[in-house]
Amino acid sequence: MDTYIRTGKNVNEVVELAMIELDKKLEEIEIEVLEEDSKGILGIFGTKEAKVKITVKENAHLLAKEFLEGLLEKMGMKATVEAGIDDGVLNMDVAGENMAILIGKRGQTLDSLQYLVSIVVNRGREDYLRVVLDTEDYRNKRIKTLERLAQRMAEKAKRLRKDIILEPMNPYERRIIHSTLQGNPHVATKSDGADPNRRVIIFFKR
Repeated sequence: MDTYIRTGKNVNEVVELAMIELDKKLEEIEIEVLEEDSKGILGIFGTKEAKVKITVKENAHLLAKEFLEGLLEKMGMKATVEAGIDDGVLNMDVAGENMAILIGKRGQTLDSLQYLVSIVVNRGREDYLRVVLDTEDYRNKRIKTLERLAQRMAEKAKRLRKDIILEPMNPYERRIIHSTLQGNPHVATKSDGADPNRRVIIFFKR
């Protein structure tokens, strides 16, 4: 976030001038009074100006929203985008018709759009901002699907007493498989291969 120190006759004047200078609304800035103004003796001698710290609030969500809406428009999709930052994560949700197109096969299109948004909002930033793009609660549904898949394949490895090789997955989905089966007494997991064909292998503990 950008921070500025400004001085003036009083706090109200400093804030008003800062809003004009920065082209920001009151809700878009944070105000910290460093020094109050003082009239001095007889209002003439020893007068002191107010000193105020003005901080422009995080607006990466607005940049991300504008970028994604423009991208969806070029794709010919009529959709609305909600975006907000919570605990250092930029969460975005898209609503509209034919969201299956936006999701793509196993979420590949959604992941690609998420990656593009991440590049845009993190350009020039000192601290990396994680971006999570979702639609129709796809992310949570995919997590549950992968957790069920992991358990089912672990049971298969145990029953057949053989290793099971899963389909290629992105790093996020592989972590879900590893996490789900961590501590399983009958199987162990590891990733093998190079992206985008890197996949999880479920090993039967012989």
